[in-house]
Formats: sequence, structure tokens, C-alpha cells
Amino acid sequence: MSITADMYCEELNTIMGKLAHLQPALVNRSAPLLLHDNAQPHIAQQTVSKIQELGLEVLRHSPYSPDLAPTDFDFFQNLYNFLAGKKINTQEAVQNAFEEFVASRPAEFFKKGINKLPLRWQKCIESMGNYLKKK
Repeated sequence: MSITADMYCEELNTIMGKLAHLQPALVNRSAPLLLHDNAQPHIAQQTVSKIQELGLEVLRHSPYSPDLAPTDFDFFQNLYNFLAGKKINTQEAVQNAFEEFVASRPAEFFKKGINKLPLRWQKCIESMGNYLKKK
């Protein structure tokens, strides 16, 4: 199934609703931050309008760098490990497994991963396009 701008905008609404309920301080800041890549559904005019409507600030993202691929970040590697060996056959099972994963991680896990992003960005800039070695 392909993700469309319609689907992505619906997901943004859902996320903001859940954030407003679970973490109101994140939603009530001057401009909540959103990091996403430049995939077509993310840069479609409909999505840009939705982001403005929701008052989100989008962090700039490079067009593509294997060194910044989301699967390399702590979150996705840990999610991959958490899901290894699980049989997930339905959308509900996917959602339940994801919620179980998120609930199983302490707040420090998310803070640590987010704080690593600027360092990775800087390394990519300093390497002038050369690939970085994984650590």
C-alpha cells in the first residue's frame, strides 16, 4: 500500500490529537517540531497546508543520505529488534506491537535518540558527501 498525502495528513491529525492528550506541553509550545524526509506525500501542497494549519515547524532534512537513513537511528534499530520473531498479521496487531514497544522504553531513550540527530547531521556536513562509518 502506498502512502498518499491524504493518508499522511490524516496521520498528522491523529498524532497531534494524541500528543495534545498525552503530552500537552509538546503541542502548546510555540511551534511543535516535525522531522520527516522529502518523500512525495510529505512535500505535497496538501501536506504543507496541513502542517501550517497544525502550527508545526518542520526541521530541514537532506534530500537523501544513507548516513541519515531512518533505519540507522536508535529508534528504528530498537524497534526492529523488538519485533524480531513476532508474527503480525493485521493492522491492529501492528498498532498494538508499536504501542507496546513505545511503552516499554523510558523517556530517556527518546531524548537520547533525538539529541544524536544534530551530531549526525554535522558529521554528514563535515564529510562533504562521503559515507560515514557506522559506530
